[in-house]
Amino acid sequence: MAELLSDEEIDEQLPEGWEREGEEIVRTYEFDDYLTGVAFASEVGELADDEFHHPEIRIRYDEVEVRFTSHEEGGITDKDVEMARECNALR
Repeated sequence: MAELLSDEEIDEQLPEGWEREGEEIVRTYEFDDYLTGVAFASEVGELADDEFHHPEIRIRYDEVEVRFTSHEEGGITDKDVEMARECNALR
């Protein structure tokens, strides 16, 4: 099991564009059109499946919101931060 990050560690390690909301980290990516966002969400899904660390993904017309938390640990871990970095790299 991964260890929970402290509030200070989360603040220091949070990737660009990501924010903390309670026990999750969240980022909303913007797109020019719906299908580009859907394609991005699919890439995030493939990445998440490969890493067996699945986010909540919400697709809107020109936005895709991605949320990570480590449910088993009850909050934010290094794995969540790493997955957020990998999502940023897809963009």
